[in-house]
Amino acid sequence: MNTFQPYQQALTLCLALVAVLMPLLAFFVNVCLPRKTNKAAGWVSTFAILSSLVCAIIVFINLWNQPQLHWQVKWFTIGTTNLYAGLWLNNHSVIMLLLVPAIALPVHIYSTAYMKYDERYKRYFTYLSLFCFSMLALVVADSMILFYVFWELVGFSSYLLIGFWFTKEKAVLANKKAFIMNRIGDVGLLIALLIIFVQSGSFDLNQLFGSYGLIAQAQTENGLWIGASTTLPVFWQYVACGGIFLAVAAKTAQFPLHTWLPDAMEGPTSVSALIHAATMVAAGVFLLGRLYPLFTPTELDILAAIGCFTAFMAATIALTQNDLKRILAYSTISQLGFMVMAMGIGAYASSLFHLITHAFFKCLLFLVAGIVIHEMAHIKDDNKLDIDPQNILNMGGLRKKLPFTFMTALIGAAALIGLPLTSGYLSKDGILIQSFDWAEQRGFWYMLLPVGAILTTGLTAFYVSRLIVKVFFGEFKLEKVHPNLHFHISDGSWQYKAPLLFLAACSLFPIFSLNPVSYENAWVFRGFSVETALDRANIYHTIVPLGVNIVSVFVIYFAYAVYVKRNSWSAPQHSFLFKLSYNQWYIDAFYNKIIVGGVLAASRALSWFDRNIIDGFVHLLSNTAIALSKVAAWFDYYVIDGVSRLATFIVQVIGNFIRYFQSGKIQYYLFSMVAIVLLLFIYLIVKI
Repeated sequence: MNTFQPYQQALTLCLALVAVLMPLLAFFVNVCLPRKTNKAAGWVSTFAILSSLVCAIIVFINLWNQPQLHWQVKWFTIGTTNLYAGLWLNNHSVIMLLLVPAIALPVHIYSTAYMKYDERYKRYFTYLSLFCFSMLALVVADSMILFYVFWELVGFSSYLLIGFWFTKEKAVLANKKAFIMNRIGDVGLLIALLIIFVQSGSFDLNQLFGSYGLIAQAQTENGLWIGASTTLPVFWQYVACGGIFLAVAAKTAQFPLHTWLPDAMEGPTSVSALIHAATMVAAGVFLLGRLYPLFTPTELDILAAIGCFTAFMAATIALTQNDLKRILAYSTISQLGFMVMAMGIGAYASSLFHLITHAFFKCLLFLVAGIVIHEMAHIKDDNKLDIDPQNILNMGGLRKKLPFTFMTALIGAAALIGLPLTSGYLSKDGILIQSFDWAEQRGFWYMLLPVGAILTTGLTAFYVSRLIVKVFFGEFKLEKVHPNLHFHISDGSWQYKAPLLFLAACSLFPIFSLNPVSYENAWVFRGFSVETALDRANIYHTIVPLGVNIVSVFVIYFAYAVYVKRNSWSAPQHSFLFKLSYNQWYIDAFYNKIIVGGVLAASRALSWFDRNIIDGFVHLLSNTAIALSKVAAWFDYYVIDGVSRLATFIVQVIGNFIRYFQSGKIQYYLFSMVAIVLLLFIYLIVKI
């Protein structure tokens, strides 16, 4: 039972509900706003998300590390099954209830300036409010049905925002791609939820996965979660977990359903910041956390391997990309791979910790990218240049023009790399250390995962350094190509600076731990960790952070030397590895050629079969029927009706002939009698 007084519980539940419903209210208000008040939509949505944040803070203070709070009402009944809807508030949900508006608020403020001159300004904030409502409702839902409803609504909202600039063909293709690939995952999740319901008889998440749920709770060993022995039959257990993995892979952009996320960059950059930080992609990791007790040790091992591979693959792709937002997109895929791997190795607390820290510094980097792209677009338009404002090869030296943006970008980049004194150092440190401890318990081959994670960390340091160096250091590339270039760019108004300052502050260690080198002391980690934490005397606690940071510093200097000092080394652009990275491991090309091409070829074949075989057979039947009907009509007209007409004609002729003898004149009757007598007489003579 919760230690709160009843009125405190009621107040907390009401505040949680207000936090969820405020963006929905803003959505309806914006829909009803007249065109003349178009600009008011931004502040309506911003005020709504600010209210959500205030309510979420109070709920968080009341419930963090306190007994969970569960409230529900009967929703409807099917047969003898009662279905309930309500709120399930525990550490997992309240931290996400706080995180979503904490990220969304700076994005809203930023968007009031970033989207200021867009003709669909009101529509943008209307969609944004719907997006935030969907995610907030998802994290507090206590029913698998409600969870699935809001899961779908999150996907639909992202579809609207990714294709917001629907006049651009690339944006339309991108939101279609995101929608279709996420439908694959959604089907998997629906199958999994139905299996769980059929086997357990309940849709209640708390009843199934709570402290004393129907599904057996995950076991721990040496401070790591090692999976569960569930009550589901083995076959249905694997099918359910397979469906959940599809859902996670689609939403969280894990291999092999990761290719939609880089293309989703066609939406506004502020949308990208929200999708990559605390909404769309975070939903997949949140789902893993909610249903974590369902997974067995074998399934967790598979999850860890896929997460590690995804992290490595995405990091290698980011090395050679030149589109600013695509680099950050592949970085997100890589970091999400770390989170999924952490879930797989049992580092549940570290996974959620990294989810939270990543939200702040990745949102920061995307908003920085938005400012850079925005200013580059001004240069392009003012000088009538035919350039891509997102291509980092057109940039350079912007630290002098955008000093505030540059400083916040450095903080975000340091956190992404995982350098000391940043939040990223703490959360990634936990994942790496626990991965070595996990592998040591299992054997030599399992060491491939932590080694792969370490290698991925080194690659992260390189591509992030390459991005920062090419954008902010050296000389401005366009000035060298166009000597008479005219431009005036700046960091922008307070609506740009305030969000960056807030996010930069949240990317540093004091927000999460007063000890900058101990992830166990972080309050987020303590909120999710098991009772038996790892021993700090473990050698990995010293070797891993030290080794990773030495390598990172070396890699950062190497990138600086290559791209600023222009030493003799350059990437072998004609090599197989470079082409493999630049072409994104040819996975998208494979999908387009084999999967999409195969579907289109099959569609064309089915279309031909339909037109020529099915329709041909139908046409043959119809033509045969028409021919038979024509023969039947001819037979009916000329034979059946012909006989009838012939009989009628004969009767008519005979009747007309006989009618001549019925004229009423006696002389004709006498003449007829004489003729008949004469004929009989002749007949008799001839016969004799």
